[in-house]
Amino acid sequence: MSVKTLKMDGKDLSAREGDTILQVAEENNIYIPTLCHLDGLADVGACRLCVVEIKGRRGFQPACSTVIEEGMEVVTNSETLQKYRRLILELLFVEGNHVCAVCVSNRHCDLQDLAVKVGMNYTRLAYRAPVRDMDLSHERFGFDGNRCVLCTRCVRVCDEIEGAHTWDVRGRGIEASVITDLDQPWGESLTCTSCGKCVQVCPTGALFQKGKSAAEMVKQATFVTYLKSMRESKK
Repeated sequence: MSVKTLKMDGKDLSAREGDTILQVAEENNIYIPTLCHLDGLADVGACRLCVVEIKGRRGFQPACSTVIEEGMEVVTNSETLQKYRRLILELLFVEGNHVCAVCVSNRHCDLQDLAVKVGMNYTRLAYRAPVRDMDLSHERFGFDGNRCVLCTRCVRVCDEIEGAHTWDVRGRGIEASVITDLDQPWGESLTCTSCGKCVQVCPTGALFQKGKSAAEMVKQATFVTYLKSMRESKK
């Protein structure tokens, strides 16, 4: 495998051919915010929080799915990118119903952590306050559509790791939502194995274990390592 050289935030770096910008950044301790990305799952570039600037290219490019090229010059953190990322986070908050104080994932939420990192303690946009359903039909787990950010981590882990493909996405644009099987209650699914992988990868409190109260839904710290090992074993 050949080696590529590039610049990232002014630093001269080398990386393996086929690596993404995000992989190179992580290996060199350069922070790029992500939400839909999770080591061990295929990248889809859904959240757009990891976008970067590349010299010679118009617009922003998602770091998670953009493969490096020889001589590439990348900027991962500029004033423009900071404003853009904050706007994305504000949109995610106002498009759903995220009431952190009563959420099972309060203080254990990727969305909340990202808001803290960018200094977002209020939104400049009007809340959409959509009417979204909850699905408590499963005997062990629950789904709260009010907190779903459509990262599709649940869809990908169920398909790529568990092989059940219970979760999918229905609709388009702002009306899109995740569903189980052919839009039937989770508890009636014939494909769900009740493995709980979808709950472990959810970045918010949208998927949770029943019986958990506010701030009690803590994800297993070793689960990402497990995902990476499972992905490697399937290559």
